[in-house]
Amino acid sequence: MGEKYQAYRKLNYTIPEESWAWNLYGAGMENLGHDGQPEPFAIPEPNDDQLLVRIDSIGVCFSDVKILKQGGAHPKLYNRNLAVDPTRLGHEVALTIVKVGKNLQANYKSGQRLAVQPDIYQQGISTAYGYTIPGGLIQYHLIGDEVLKTDAGACLLPVEEDMGYAESSLLEPWGCVMGAYTQRRRLTPKQGGMMWIVGQPGDSTSFSFSAGLEAPATIILTDVPDSIKQAVSNTQAKIVERNGLTHADYESLSKELTSGVGFDDIVVLNPKSGSAIGEIARFIARRGTCNLVGTQPLDGLVQVDLGRLHYDYIAFIGTNGTDIAAAYGEARNRCELRAGGSTVFIGAGGPMGQMHVQRALELPDGPKLIIATEISDDRLQTLNDMFKPLADKHGRKLLFFNPNTAKQNFYDFVMDATQNQGADDVVVSVPVASLMEEGSSVMKPDGMMVFFAGVPNGTMGAVNLSNVYLSNAQYTGTSGLTIDDQASVMERRVAGTLSPGRSVAAIGGLETAAEAIQSVIEGKYPGKVVIFPQIRNLPLMGLKELQDRLPEVAAKLGEDLMWTNEAEVALIEKMWEKPE
Repeated sequence: MGEKYQAYRKLNYTIPEESWAWNLYGAGMENLGHDGQPEPFAIPEPNDDQLLVRIDSIGVCFSDVKILKQGGAHPKLYNRNLAVDPTRLGHEVALTIVKVGKNLQANYKSGQRLAVQPDIYQQGISTAYGYTIPGGLIQYHLIGDEVLKTDAGACLLPVEEDMGYAESSLLEPWGCVMGAYTQRRRLTPKQGGMMWIVGQPGDSTSFSFSAGLEAPATIILTDVPDSIKQAVSNTQAKIVERNGLTHADYESLSKELTSGVGFDDIVVLNPKSGSAIGEIARFIARRGTCNLVGTQPLDGLVQVDLGRLHYDYIAFIGTNGTDIAAAYGEARNRCELRAGGSTVFIGAGGPMGQMHVQRALELPDGPKLIIATEISDDRLQTLNDMFKPLADKHGRKLLFFNPNTAKQNFYDFVMDATQNQGADDVVVSVPVASLMEEGSSVMKPDGMMVFFAGVPNGTMGAVNLSNVYLSNAQYTGTSGLTIDDQASVMERRVAGTLSPGRSVAAIGGLETAAEAIQSVIEGKYPGKVVIFPQIRNLPLMGLKELQDRLPEVAAKLGEDLMWTNEAEVALIEKMWEKPE
């Protein structure tokens, strides 16, 4: 490696007096920075409980666009007056520690490389980095208790030495993708919670509850058979009976018993009416479960709050037996793509959709058939260019579908591709309720739908909940990530089963941040845009442009123009100016 890169890596240079930054002073691009440019700020000394860090790279995310458009009205900014108290975008960050406060020296050291886990909560309140906490569109800044003392501990992940800066930044978006296939739902009755068991008037079915009934502190019974009354009588729970309720009574029941928060666990015995299930589901608490137990299908689809499946992690589970407990637990409720199955990715052409497709292709026991949908033929061609060689390498079949130009409809295309079986898994990466409904229609009876893109809470969609209890269908959703998700990405990268650098589509220096965000708005590049804050005067450019503009860097790209650590070394050697 060259002299300049070694100096950069080892902090072998004088730290400058000023740090250039892009503060956000309100909604709109005109409030980003000062007169469309970054501003200089003095670099502070850390106190005993702070770290001074250098920001090495930042991935630009569509979430940055949402903050830019909404300003202080963004939910994570809590109506903050950004003109007085600005924030800073940039949550996909890789950094290097420059100085360590004396109280932190046992755990951190100068030169240590870290990635930020930005989905921060403190005392149960979201204070995310790059949102509430000013983020990484700056060259140097301080990190203290706001990141080091959170509900989950320190939100900093040590980075493996052979990881590049760009791919370390992308541990965050990749962590979100990995998190989509980990179990976020609560799948057992809540300890000390409130359970509502809803039966059918006159039903005499003999139900059992072999495990879990000891958990609730309160159990509400509505029109349940004697077998349930007998089961709950053997618990320590407070028992409340409310029979003969109509749909209009559910809201007042929730307000009376849960203060409107909702029931932690709802069990519906021998459900019949899709509309009734839709009404009952409105009163599931955050991270609550709705357990459907029956042997006959509902009379129709159910209107479900698709936003809550994503943001509130509500879980629809079920069983077609009489042991209610059989519906609970991870063994029955999968969250990973089915090995050797078929997966449909709706909205596969965006940066996050591409990551889902790539993960499926590189997953050792991943699906054999992958269908990628997108409304742009250009994006589908990019997907083909990026992933057809990867699919061939791993023995996977990769098909593409554009509803605007296809000769058959989406349903028929999927059914033809799966021999009329339907898809084992459907992953939706665009926040459109109609596409979520359409995706549900092509699932196998025991298929899984992943709501990766979030629509606002209250956005309803019609889905087939009969298959949840009759055939073990799954509806899952995730929002955000944990540090363990990022660590799992890094583990797979080190093991050679995932290539985060494949997601990089464009690079730029600090001055290009506004242009980079605009490019995300326009969908200009087929992948992630990565900013290198320490490099000045580096124009924003796609990797395809490197051959003409930075041939030394282009020469170090991998197969299919994949960003590599060697390309990053060449970039720093060519473009970074060592402070004197």
